[in-house]
Amino acid sequence: MVLLDAGNALFRKPVRQDEPLVTRRAELVLEQMEALGTAAMAVGQRDLSQGLGWLQKATRGPKKKLKLLSANLVDKAGKAPFAASTVVEAGGLKVGIVGISPEGPVAGEPTLKGLPAKEAALAEARKLRARKVDVVVVLAALPFQEAMKLGLLAGDAVDFVVQSHENKGIGIGERVGSHAAVFPAGELGRQLTRLELSLDGPGPFVDLGSATRARQQLRTVEENVLKAQERLNATRDEPTRADLMRTIAELEGRMRQLEGELEVKAPTGARAHQLSYLTLGEAVADDPAVKQRVEQLEPPGTAIPVP
Repeated sequence: MVLLDAGNALFRKPVRQDEPLVTRRAELVLEQMEALGTAAMAVGQRDLSQGLGWLQKATRGPKKKLKLLSANLVDKAGKAPFAASTVVEAGGLKVGIVGISPEGPVAGEPTLKGLPAKEAALAEARKLRARKVDVVVVLAALPFQEAMKLGLLAGDAVDFVVQSHENKGIGIGERVGSHAAVFPAGELGRQLTRLELSLDGPGPFVDLGSATRARQQLRTVEENVLKAQERLNATRDEPTRADLMRTIAELEGRMRQLEGELEVKAPTGARAHQLSYLTLGEAVADDPAVKQRVEQLEPPGTAIPVP
């Protein structure tokens, strides 16, 4: 298992806040990332809210293993303050991970700027491919539409783009372009994203989650067919009946299409992925010690939604 974070995890606002509570909360988040064994995190705009110096100090130390990544952040001298990528081994496989930050000025750190993000991400991804890694993941702390453009341009350089920036919530992990699947990392502090992989061969990953989505859509279409048939049986107006019959025919065609998608399996010798989200609600037990520390910083009922 490889645990990753797509960034924008530490602060709720991209600008500096002179409140001790703000940094104490971020320090707790980083502490828990280390405790969970998080391998890497992209540096997003809300991770630099308290400045570069604070972030570097908070993540450096002999026992700190979390790697901060950004392939496009540079200082005024053009020097990169963070590594562009890293390679993690798990289950006998090599996973190449690229971090990418937003383009342009950084609100919380005026000494930094983001170079063109898509170009930097793809250049680093191709370097990882040359190192013969098995999977390439881009942690994209970018607006969702920019992450989608990255996926479209990536070709076979990237397998997955995991996005964070705005409060996007959950996604479906659908492939865009020829190769890369793009999906948001989940709503901050409310979901955990799980991506299960099967690597039995080359080529793009087959999305096994599409069968689940087809089953859900099929139920909706079946309900709409029944409603349209009830309306057809209840009316004698010929133009209305003609419209309803056309609608029913179209819905039944869609049903046949969805029925053909219910048994999605990876072809022999192919690669496959399944994306799911775990909502961190009442069904997930709290760690009592961590819960106590959280409530000391943020008593129940006082949390402010992330914009």
